[in-house]
Amino acid sequence: MKWILKRLPIVPNALFIALLLTGLLPDKTYRIADHPSYTVGLAIALEVLLLAISFLVKKESLRHIFTDVLGIIFAFLIFWILATIKFDLPGNAKQAVFPPPGAVLEKFTMDFGQTLTNIKDSLALIFHGYLIAVLTAIPLGLFLGWNVRIGAAAGYIAKFLGSISPIVYIPYAIVLLPTFRAASVFVIVIASFWPILASTMSGVLNVEKRIIDSAKTLCVGRFTMLFRIILPASLPQIFIGCNQGLSISFILLVSAEMIGARSGLGYFVNNYANFGNYTTALAGVITIGIVVTVITFLFNLLQRFLLRWKQA
Repeated sequence: MKWILKRLPIVPNALFIALLLTGLLPDKTYRIADHPSYTVGLAIALEVLLLAISFLVKKESLRHIFTDVLGIIFAFLIFWILATIKFDLPGNAKQAVFPPPGAVLEKFTMDFGQTLTNIKDSLALIFHGYLIAVLTAIPLGLFLGWNVRIGAAAGYIAKFLGSISPIVYIPYAIVLLPTFRAASVFVIVIASFWPILASTMSGVLNVEKRIIDSAKTLCVGRFTMLFRIILPASLPQIFIGCNQGLSISFILLVSAEMIGARSGLGYFVNNYANFGNYTTALAGVITIGIVVTVITFLFNLLQRFLLRWKQA
């Protein structure tokens, strides 16, 4: 019994109960129909997840992270409900721009098939552009970082070009390249390339000298030196640039899709916002946040796996 009580997070569970009780408060007049059953269903699903994590995850620090995040979601849903349908806040425009959570969840559920298609289109662009950037920036960064003289000059060029916001390339890429897909991939490559290149060069320059000296005493070849010794030693710094490139890629992708796409998450949000359907647009915004969070989480898992030797 004590073990069960110790595992149960008090604050998140209290917020879950408060969320359910919030639905019992009287509603104010609202132009957009709310669907409280969707909010209740989401709350129950999150509570089941909370209990599963509380009892199944053994690592305390990881368990606390997940339960705290779920508690914050409960608190946000409470605030959202109170601010939209329980309190009569001044202004009629806010009712159209800030719909209640039940209405957004209902749209999210009804448009789920279309949402999956848009996610697939967006991730395909991200994958192609980001993969090209990684496969070109890392080998080039290893070469430039290893060649001190060339790398010093290239470093200034990289800083100059990397300081230019990739957003300025979007209209030029759309006009000059034959298809929007090619333009999007090009912009993602540009956005990801420079932070990955700079981090790779920095990682090479910061490899401990004793490691290189030990390899030289064994008469290690140039190719083996770069890709079997320097590359693994530079991975922590390289991953910093890869993380930055991935984040910037999503920002640029959504921006490009909002300008000239006919599919994808950015187009989905922009299209419905232009027609004043902010309920569906907000569902798209939340979808973007979920997708980016999941991709970042999976990327961090890959990073921890490849750098497990450092954590040992």
